Amino acid sequence: MNRFIGFLKKEFYHIFRDKRSMLILFGMPIVQILLFGYVISTDLKDVKMAVLDHSKDEYSVEIINKITSSGYFTLSDNLQTLEEADAVFRKGDVKLILVFEPDFGKNLMKNSKGNVQILTDASDPNTANLEVNYLQGILQNYNIEINSGKQIPFSIRAKSRMYFNSNLESVFMFIPGIMATILMLVSAMMTSISIAREKELGTMEILLVSPLNPLQIILGKVTPYLALSFINAMVIVGMGYFVFGVPVLGSFILLMAESVLFIFLALSLGIFISTVAKNQQVAMMLSMFALMLPTIILSGFIFPIRNMPFLLQVFSNIIPPKWFIIILKNIMLKGVGIEYVWKETLVLIAMTIGFIALSLKKFKTRLE
Repeated sequence: MNRFIGFLKKEFYHIFRDKRSMLILFGMPIVQILLFGYVISTDLKDVKMAVLDHSKDEYSVEIINKITSSGYFTLSDNLQTLEEADAVFRKGDVKLILVFEPDFGKNLMKNSKGNVQILTDASDPNTANLEVNYLQGILQNYNIEINSGKQIPFSIRAKSRMYFNSNLESVFMFIPGIMATILMLVSAMMTSISIAREKELGTMEILLVSPLNPLQIILGKVTPYLALSFINAMVIVGMGYFVFGVPVLGSFILLMAESVLFIFLALSLGIFISTVAKNQQVAMMLSMFALMLPTIILSGFIFPIRNMPFLLQVFSNIIPPKWFIIILKNIMLKGVGIEYVWKETLVLIAMTIGFIALSLKKFKTRLE
């Protein structure tokens, strides 16, 4: 028993001396609890909305003030015509539009009935349904307030209309998110072990004496996986369209071009990880832990980014899938062109160039 206790102490000492093991044992659970605690929230906060007020009377103004003072919605724009709604939704900032009928206040006073319409961007169906429920709850509370002490109660009737996903199909949200997640994880993981494998197997010397320069070696590692991942993207889009009925309303060529750009970005990130990692196992762990959780949690795939704390919202800007998911939803569900996604495209291009430059610099350092 004394020998066993001595052996047990030795194992504890080994674990305590290994900083990486301690980080995995205690650091990862703390990070995950903090991330999930702050990210997973069903509450709405600061949803940007627009108003189309045909009536402009005291009741409509009071309702707008009631909604904006709730803390759930912020007034972003005042529309003049209903035709502006489609363009506003395609820009992506405004998620909800409240429309008052003409003579809304007069109808309340005369007929005790007033109608409003709630237009919602349903490209994210769960959030859209939540937004409508919150807004209807605010309208219901206002209805109770103004009916206090009245013999003939007023009735505010709210009708909702969903844009880009009228049936609130959840698969319309999951296909773009899954596509971004799979392409990021698979592409980065495949390339992360490429150069690490060369170093681990001792074949790096063959590359060192070859006439290829570092940029050619990196591009040579990336190009085959780029072609294979592009086929993967085609399969995902095809299954989404033919099996689940997810539309591609925009340009298919633009969709594939953006997919190639994102795949190239993911492969470049994987190459950078492989130049940092000492062996395949480390490269695999880095690609799994550094990419999987941020991609799923902070990309806006499942949890709305605007509900997160400010620091996490800022951090989400360096998560590549966030920008690609925005591009996918805009092209596939809203049918927009490059004029609506050029900012996100430039972000992906800048990230790709950055990772290639870092990989090239790190690779040169190791060659030296």
